[in-house]
Amino acid sequence: MAGVSHIVGAGIAGLSAATALAAKGHKVIVYESSRHAGGRCRSFFEPSVGCRIDNGSHLMLSGNTDVLTFVGRVGSERTLTGPGAAVFPFVDLEERRRWVVDISKGYFPWWIFSPQRRVPKSSPIDYLKTYKLRNAKATDSVGDVLDDGSAFFRSFWEPLTVSILNTPANEAAASLLWDVISQTLCKGADYCRPLVARDSLSQTFVDPALSYLEKNGVMVFYNARLRGIKFLEDRAEKLLFGSQQIELKSGDNVILSVPPKIASGLVPDLKTPSRFHSIVNAHFKLGEMPKKKGLVGVVGGTAHWLFTRNEVVSVTVSGADDLALKSSNHLAEMLWADVTQVLDLFNVSMPANRVIKEKHATFSQTPEQILLRPKAKTQWENVILAGDWTATGLPATIEGALRSGRLAAELLHV
Repeated sequence: MAGVSHIVGAGIAGLSAATALAAKGHKVIVYESSRHAGGRCRSFFEPSVGCRIDNGSHLMLSGNTDVLTFVGRVGSERTLTGPGAAVFPFVDLEERRRWVVDISKGYFPWWIFSPQRRVPKSSPIDYLKTYKLRNAKATDSVGDVLDDGSAFFRSFWEPLTVSILNTPANEAAASLLWDVISQTLCKGADYCRPLVARDSLSQTFVDPALSYLEKNGVMVFYNARLRGIKFLEDRAEKLLFGSQQIELKSGDNVILSVPPKIASGLVPDLKTPSRFHSIVNAHFKLGEMPKKKGLVGVVGGTAHWLFTRNEVVSVTVSGADDLALKSSNHLAEMLWADVTQVLDLFNVSMPANRVIKEKHATFSQTPEQILLRPKAKTQWENVILAGDWTATGLPATIEGALRSGRLAAELLHV
């Protein structure tokens, strides 16, 4: 008879594992150390802007199969929104020009032969060099493979790499970027349409998942920090939550969906990624919806992406280690300067805002750090790992976190 699955951590990976197990009728209990679920992927009411904002902005793609599977399971698929085509508007603030990358349908990349659908001054050959990533060595960075000193690398590969891997292109693992590109860009528009949370990340991922778990009889305990695990021979015997101890009976198992530093402190001899990069987000509350809205990529500025939702403009900067050291007021001024240029708001004073610095947003996705990603299955038969930092074959993204939870559940033969 199947035992109880104890899931430690109610972030996206933990919620993915919990809902997958609950869908198969397994008995599940979730423990979360904080007062809320969702981890870094959550939303909250921010008094300074007078509305609910996301902890960070996340761009997803229609080819993210685990995202689509998850929202389908918990019934929130209608809360994802995006254009009907694979179009990505860009602005180069240094060159003062705009363009749209418009990816065609099908596996053959017809779009690269149309100057109106690709980066200005680029050629089809520039895009065909993408396939050099397929043959990259495990030690190669994206820069090692694709940086030829061209303007195209600056306006296409650099922003794409740092957005996907949150790591500078001259450090980021080429093999990991290929894992993403081969499943999206190389398959055409049906796999590349941009998707964002229509209302908030919590309303797309967290709240529906918690409702789903409640309907399936899953209990979620908050302010429950796991202090230690007692092991006996080849299995975990007890979970130590301060004064409370949970005895693991025959058939019970544990899915550890916690940050890598915490996991390495709970599981003996566990090696995990040890370097991290920051992401900076800023949210500006406008008085009205701007004429130019939606998703915009930025080159030649401080910002990397602008997301417009109702009257709020959200700005994301990836690989922002140096920026995260600056004051929030200074960052707001820098990013608002970009917003005014991108959205043509030159006569608008900086509105109410909130800057969020996520200093350990993802692990540094370099060839060296990737080698430290552990597999989900540990040396203890009833302990499994989940998290975007585990060896999923994907970057540390929402898609990667959801996949890690699914893979953890599948190891329990669901």
